[in-house]
Amino acid sequence: MIYFDNAATTPVRREVLEKALPFLETAYGNASSVYSLGREAKKAVETARAEAAAVIGADVSEIFFTSGGTEADNWAIKGAAEALKDKGRHLITTAIEHHAVLHTFEYLEKNGYEATYLPVDKDGLVDPKELEAAIRPDTILISVMFANNEIGVLQPIAEIGEISRRRGVLFHTDAVQAVGHVPVNAPELKIDMLSLSGHKLYAPKGAGALYVRRGVKIAQFMHGGAQERKRRAGTENVAGVAALGEALRLASAEMELEAERARKLRDRITDGILNNIPHTFLNGHREKRLPGNINISFEYIEGESLLLLLDGKGIAASSGSACTSGSLDPSHVLLALGLPHEKAHGSLRISIGRFNTEEDADALLRELPPIVARLREMSPLWSDR
Repeated sequence: MIYFDNAATTPVRREVLEKALPFLETAYGNASSVYSLGREAKKAVETARAEAAAVIGADVSEIFFTSGGTEADNWAIKGAAEALKDKGRHLITTAIEHHAVLHTFEYLEKNGYEATYLPVDKDGLVDPKELEAAIRPDTILISVMFANNEIGVLQPIAEIGEISRRRGVLFHTDAVQAVGHVPVNAPELKIDMLSLSGHKLYAPKGAGALYVRRGVKIAQFMHGGAQERKRRAGTENVAGVAALGEALRLASAEMELEAERARKLRDRITDGILNNIPHTFLNGHREKRLPGNINISFEYIEGESLLLLLDGKGIAASSGSACTSGSLDPSHVLLALGLPHEKAHGSLRISIGRFNTEEDADALLRELPPIVARLREMSPLWSDR
């Protein structure tokens, strides 16, 4: 299998797996226990916390481990809403957020809060001026993702952070797709809360983290024991946390070289498709995007059929977010860019990872054109054209 769906999840790196295994086999103690097995587990958790903090320029006291990006998003948004409800009940986000953010906003709207969903331009970018204009005296939280999970577009986070800090509004960013792939320094960018997840970084599923800037007060999300300094209850996933820390350390050390390698593959595949298959176009800004993200629409075909035929050739890709892959609705992200339904339905997301090679790119560029031609021959829209 040639795997081009790394934005959905990544394989676990051997080095990361080896970091986790001892805490499943021999050092299996509860990190809250005082005996040696527990102390060993606790040390692994704190080592991972330091590694996570270092990647985003944070202090170790500002990192809280979660089960992943979805929990981190929910905690940040619901926690801020609960803690600041006496100050105001207005929230701001964008129309292209991951559903972990959008559905959380919708939940809060049903419980007495009001939300503004900012539009994006044709390249998928939020206008910071529109964001500032949307701030009201009762605005308590802004949540804008760092990099979009479908089209890979990098938002103007520095400008948004500056506006949020100046206007006294908390700023959360879902950085699940960004951390480890592009430089992220939370203090410099004036980010108050940041979500990240391990399974986008070659760590196992089930481990993530929320950065909460020192001094920011949010309500507790998980209730129970005193873990995570009494902020997030539940026995620590020591193996997952240790793996997450190692994955973050490796990603940070290799980021510059890996980003350049992925960018070259990205541009090679993008140009190969656009130059050799007619009636195709790139979704999202050409340059302001993740190094390994490609999202292309093919007119007159349907994306699910394209994925199935690619799978038959041993190539795995996606048509959008894995979290909505069972839906027949077109991508809300592509619709927000202004694409009509029929063009949004014909999209292909190719997300490049560290194990992809030039040979993988050659195989995709070889197999894709005849598949697209075959599907178009079967399409009444193509014959009508």
